[in-house]
Amino acid sequence: MKILATGGAGFIGSAVVRLAIARGHSIVNVDALTYAACLENVASVSKSSEYFFEQADIRDRNALDTIFEKYQPDAVMHLAAESHVDRSIDGPADFIETNVNGTFNMLEAARSYWQAHGKPETFRFHHISTDEVFGSLPSDASVQFTEETPYDPRSPYSASKASSDHLVRAWYKTYGLPVVLTNCSNNYGPYHFPEKLIPVIILNALEAKNIPVYGDGKQIRDWLYVEDHAEALLKTVLNGKIGETYNIGGHNEIQNIDVVKTICRILEKTAPVKPKGIKMYEQLITHVEDRSGHDIRYAIDASKIYNELNWKPKETFETGIEKTVMWYLNNNEWCKRVKDGKYKGERLGLLK
Repeated sequence: MKILATGGAGFIGSAVVRLAIARGHSIVNVDALTYAACLENVASVSKSSEYFFEQADIRDRNALDTIFEKYQPDAVMHLAAESHVDRSIDGPADFIETNVNGTFNMLEAARSYWQAHGKPETFRFHHISTDEVFGSLPSDASVQFTEETPYDPRSPYSASKASSDHLVRAWYKTYGLPVVLTNCSNNYGPYHFPEKLIPVIILNALEAKNIPVYGDGKQIRDWLYVEDHAEALLKTVLNGKIGETYNIGGHNEIQNIDVVKTICRILEKTAPVKPKGIKMYEQLITHVEDRSGHDIRYAIDASKIYNELNWKPKETFETGIEKTVMWYLNNNEWCKRVKDGKYKGERLGLLK
């Protein structure tokens, strides 16, 4: 299958690109190479005869039309998005322009291409989204997000993704565009841009910087190893039922403070030689002002994708986080290079 993947130089997108090439698919990686994207993320497959790269912005409709006609893909995997909640609080306009207007452009470019080529039944438009569109859950562990959970976004980021989800469903209902959607829980793993929680913990600890914990740190997230997510996404684009939505979760509900302490314990074993003045990594934990509108709990019911597409995560949080910590320890030069750009590790999302 020839897949046009937007955002293929980003964190989740690059995992999809690497896996798809390994499975024998052709990939057209369309990425604007904004601050969080890095072509090093796909360097391991960039020499493949089945890999193609186009630097283009999904806000540029003309560029998208040209790419569709040039490569004539069998499917689209739309991953390109602004994705950091704190950054959306500081500058929501970029999230509307990319996540809403950009998705509109992708839908229209795909629809134009699909119609011009006789509406092939095998074509798929796979929209990749987030569980944050559902809002926040109560503390009751029996309550989880399902595919029928009403939308209740609480941040500019989640509102922009909810908007894009609605557009995709509308293009299916109105125009018949063959779409499939997925909503995932929090991802972690190799190549994660260091403004997100888990790489911040690892890199700050190694640099003897304060490890920021928002509020009391009792916010609960369902952690999904990125390579497990990529596997689920490929299964969905290949075998998902048209018009359906699939929730993808890691079955790992953990409080943020426990994530921090787990990583500190792993670093005690894997990086025992600490910066001067540091006896234990946990002494770097610093509680800071909570994020405005911070959701308390996310948890995914992933039974549908298991029952219909036979997917479940391979990694537990314990195995996945050890792999992740080791990856960062072994790829310090990558970390330095991505932090040499626009992002310097500063706190984002504080209301002024």
